Amino acid sequence: MNVFKPNTAELQEKINMLRKKKNAVILAHYYQEPEIQQIADFVGDSLELAKKAAQTEADIIVFAGVHFMAETAKILNPSRKVLLPDLQAGCSLADSCPPDTFGELKAKYPDHVVVTYINCSAEIKALSDIVCTSSNAEKVINSIPKEKEIIFAPDKNLGKYLIEKTGREMLLWDGACIVHEAFSLDKLIALHKENPQAEIIAHPESETHILKTASYIGSTSGMLNYVKESPKNSFIVATEAGILYEMQKDVPQKELIPAPAKEDNSCACSECAFMKMNTLEKLYKCLKNETPEILLEEDLMEKAHKPIKRMMELSQ
Repeated sequence: MNVFKPNTAELQEKINMLRKKKNAVILAHYYQEPEIQQIADFVGDSLELAKKAAQTEADIIVFAGVHFMAETAKILNPSRKVLLPDLQAGCSLADSCPPDTFGELKAKYPDHVVVTYINCSAEIKALSDIVCTSSNAEKVINSIPKEKEIIFAPDKNLGKYLIEKTGREMLLWDGACIVHEAFSLDKLIALHKENPQAEIIAHPESETHILKTASYIGSTSGMLNYVKESPKNSFIVATEAGILYEMQKDVPQKELIPAPAKEDNSCACSECAFMKMNTLEKLYKCLKNETPEILLEEDLMEKAHKPIKRMMELSQ
């Protein structure tokens, strides 16, 4: 028996109708599938999406991203309905920092300022003094008085990069993103030898040996801007391969090559399986049925809102 499945254009049209009817806004991360980015009201990185979530007047926020991002939108909009197309769309980095264990570490160093990367759970944010993204992490660290000691979690690679950039010693949580740790240095060097005209650009969640090869290190939005403004015409891009869709739209005349992963796979690049759990069909169903919904305790949202608010104030 053949089951009819709507094509991309039909689903996008249905989503548009539902969005208008329900006064909904669709926020999508750069790592989402192209057909989701096409239908989104706004596409951005974690900082840009957090700002849009804080500013929206919509009754419903559909967050095409991963769980911690949708949680952040809910924390910023406690009275609004926040939906995530697939509730299982998690994050390896967020999962690497369990709240109970992190709470024990924090208790050992009560005088340390706790800075957490936005890629963490609401419970970890609630244990933090200030949150940061890769776009503003350096600014956040530099805002902390030099006499204050710092715990930085959960990304050790971003933490090492910030220690080098700011000169601040920090106690680092031992967490990492499996996507950004999947790049192969040997394959990257071989790829660059094949494409000597290409400039390597990388996200600071990547391992130190990858960052040392890069001409530019920055957030997803930073990388997009760099490629647009650079006089160079060829780039090897070391971050989740989903960024290449938006990047190629901005610079159709430039050559973009995904950095190679350690393991052989269909695209020989690094992709986030969690990000790819969201599909256009799931997005349509979640908007139609208004589920799965992100639900958080009021007390948790209040505690988690304070460090996010401090970050937003610094990012004005």
